[in-house]
Amino acid sequence: MESISVVPVCIDDLTKLQTISRSTFAQTFNEHNNPEDMQAYLNNSFSAEKLSSELNDQNSTFYFAVDNSINTVVGYLKVNTGDAQSEKKDLNAFEIERIYVDKTYFGKKVGQLLFDKAIEIAKSKKVSYVWLGVWEENHRALAFYTKNGFKAFDKHLFKLGNDEQFDILMKLKLD
Repeated sequence: MESISVVPVCIDDLTKLQTISRSTFAQTFNEHNNPEDMQAYLNNSFSAEKLSSELNDQNSTFYFAVDNSINTVVGYLKVNTGDAQSEKKDLNAFEIERIYVDKTYFGKKVGQLLFDKAIEIAKSKKVSYVWLGVWEENHRALAFYTKNGFKAFDKHLFKLGNDEQFDILMKLKLD
């Protein structure tokens, strides 16, 4: 989609990042989780303090997908290296921690644009593989990553409020 661009996020974009983070996470998972757990997660994970800390971490980078025709953020990407990875992998690994797209843009290749940006960055860092975690009930995301060559290799616990869930860990080896 030519009207979509992928642009770096800076600390001045904190409010936009908080807005797109909360809205896309809620759109994706609201119907499968209880409201109290969802609200606790949104308040904690996407607080201004937490997002500021992540934006200021030199090992984490965020990108927005912007619909230029309406000058609106419609998705975002967060990638991590080194100690910023949500699980301690080796230094030659690269994590895609978040790719979220506003549901009105599903099917319009916005997720693929963000994914392609992540792979471009990973290759430029000359890492041996890219990894990520996907909730085992998020069949749309599991299919997307499988289509893009990722293979499941493990699971880890993910807490949404007080609810313990499992993410499937997937990886893609880079040449």
